[in-house]
Amino acid sequence: MISISLCMIVKDEELVLGRCLNSVKNLVDEIIIVDTGSTDKTKEIAALYTDKIYDFKWINDFSAARNYSFSKATKDYIMWLDADDVLLEEDYIKLQDLKESLDESVDMVVMKYNMSFDKNNNPCFSYNRERLLKRSMNYKWLSEVHEAISYYGNILYSPIAISHKKIRETPVDRNLKIYEYILSQGKKLAPREEFYYARELMYNNRLDEAIEMFNSFINSPGGLIENKINACKDLSYCFFSQNKNVEGLQALFRSFQFDEPRAEICCDIGYYFLDRQEYNKSIFWYELALTRQLDSTSSAFQFVDCYNYIPYIQLCVCYDKIGNKQKSYEYNELAGSVKPYDDYYIYNKNYFKNYFNDNQ
Repeated sequence: MISISLCMIVKDEELVLGRCLNSVKNLVDEIIIVDTGSTDKTKEIAALYTDKIYDFKWINDFSAARNYSFSKATKDYIMWLDADDVLLEEDYIKLQDLKESLDESVDMVVMKYNMSFDKNNNPCFSYNRERLLKRSMNYKWLSEVHEAISYYGNILYSPIAISHKKIRETPVDRNLKIYEYILSQGKKLAPREEFYYARELMYNNRLDEAIEMFNSFINSPGGLIENKINACKDLSYCFFSQNKNVEGLQALFRSFQFDEPRAEICCDIGYYFLDRQEYNKSIFWYELALTRQLDSTSSAFQFVDCYNYIPYIQLCVCYDKIGNKQKSYEYNELAGSVKPYDDYYIYNKNYFKNYFNDNQ
């Protein structure tokens, strides 16, 4: 059985650190906490779980802090978590099984990162992350912000998920300030960094600058295909936010130069036409979304609902608007098979019950 070092970087995480460590403490063989300047009780809470607590002076570089935490690990594999992450019970069991059975030829285990959830706690937005790494491979974190480890070696894709359960919001300009700091130092951004810098500009409503940076990234020869596709989606958001609707639609279509349509893009195009009451066009795109498949090995940001629930519920609306009540009803039932608790499904179910009763 392999041994695992849990490595974390933290700052002012007294509200969530105990929850995180409780969820995983019995699975890992050592816990390493690197504190980057807490002024609350974070370090006192950490001391309840480990004596391996280290201080690291914050230098506007998440990778530097994470690499320092990795340097303190002594076990076979290194696992990383953020303080507001948690391992849910079903994933705890899966990770326990993986720890007992993992072939030591595996260098990296990639797991799902569930980032947002519906009201019944089902994940609706997730992506893959490098999560369990063989220490002897000496993997290194790259980029000062939105840091990541390059995929190489013998990689295992696992169905285990880490759940991100944020309690407090990160200041919206935190990452943007780091990017502006490193740019002020004369650093040229790599393509991946351009993509994430553009997103931070977008989050901070600096839309003209975001558009310029997204275009720079999309036109650059480097960068991951999935990031290019996502950049087209984000670019469309920037244009739609400025009421530049034609440009927004063109940005969505632009994604097709990189690969087959993703369900997320199809749903955005479907909504564009639904919002303009062009229901047959909307039907085409939502039905196309239903032909797309989730890829468990993809690096894409995946909105799970775009592959089933959203097309179902929107097709219910579209077919109702063009007078095909039977087809509309059938799609609502499909939506209910995915989310039987959803308010829209329940409302529609009552609507059809009354309609069919009145027309018997």
